[in-house]
Amino acid sequence: MSATMLILHVITGLETGGAETQLKQLVLGSDSSRFRHVVVSLVEGGPLAGELGESGVEVHSLRMRRGVPSLAGTVRLITLLRRLRPDVVHGWLYHGCLMGLVGARLARVPYVIWGMRSANASLQSYSFLTRLVVRLDSMLSGLPSRIAVNSEAGRIVHEQLGFNTARMRVIPNGVDVEVYCPDQIAGGLVREELGLSPDSLLVGMFARCNPMKDHQTFFRAASLVHAQNPDVHFLLAGKGVDSDNQQLSKLIRENKVHDVVHLLGVRRDMPRLIAAVDVVCLPSWSESFPNILVEALSCGVPCAATNVGDIERIVGNAGRIVPPRSPEALAGGLVELLGLDPVERQKLGCQGRHRICAEFPSRESIRLYEAMYENLPSRSDSRVARPVAGHT
Repeated sequence: MSATMLILHVITGLETGGAETQLKQLVLGSDSSRFRHVVVSLVEGGPLAGELGESGVEVHSLRMRRGVPSLAGTVRLITLLRRLRPDVVHGWLYHGCLMGLVGARLARVPYVIWGMRSANASLQSYSFLTRLVVRLDSMLSGLPSRIAVNSEAGRIVHEQLGFNTARMRVIPNGVDVEVYCPDQIAGGLVREELGLSPDSLLVGMFARCNPMKDHQTFFRAASLVHAQNPDVHFLLAGKGVDSDNQQLSKLIRENKVHDVVHLLGVRRDMPRLIAAVDVVCLPSWSESFPNILVEALSCGVPCAATNVGDIERIVGNAGRIVPPRSPEALAGGLVELLGLDPVERQKLGCQGRHRICAEFPSRESIRLYEAMYENLPSRSDSRVARPVAGHT
């Protein structure tokens, strides 16, 4: 018997979202002498599929249609599980968790772990099918060996939704502090690419186009900031955040900020873009533990963000925390940060980086996942579980 544990991850898709990024970080960063990882995506495609494959990770797709149940996809998963015989099935997000549990039970995989990444107590923002999946997950939540949530807010919300919390563990997201780091050159280069002067103030919002990210509040706040300081520019990037998005284009026109907004869409140079801005803004009305804030602070960039999920814990004194859905409060936080002396703003960012390096480095989140894998409850049919001192 090999001492290496085989962990098979089941996730909805492999786009560049927060959960997908954390999965990639875990798979590529864990100890290869102790763990082997296989990734299974319910749907096809996604940039991370190629990145993982190029890094030597075995990646499979169940070729399901997004939002559509599939008996054929379930059969493919069971067949794969019976062939690979993993020690652990680790489901990510609600659909991946449900599929992972069903497949593991039918293929007799000894352990199942769920990874819940949301802190959204209002299921009305989800589709009917997703609400149904959440309800099913709640009913079946006593079956997984462990449930990992990425925030204290997420733990509370899932308890309110009826999830079994006895085996729930909070493992915050981590960031690679060597990749996301201050970059003194990036600011000038990015401004040059945008046709801006070297001393232009830049606010960054880096999030996919999704109602929960609340671009509407962002552009209303941007309009208020613009009225006070017409020289401030706003840099946005993320899936769907480009000039082809008619909804965003309408918001930009309505708020009269078309001359100072730059929509870049999906980018592969996020550490550079984040390090280039003066302030990162996150106006979401629902979050659990957003990656962008730990990434921004790791780059030494202060943040203006809404008080949802674990955001206050992340930002601390390295920015401004405001109520959600309040353009006036968000604008006030941005104006305050932008109005700081550059040295003071840099000092604020340095304080944030110091705390992120101490509390949320990727190596710590990876260590916690590895310890969870190795410290699963003893079972007679387990091939691997062995305790790790100090992990609960």
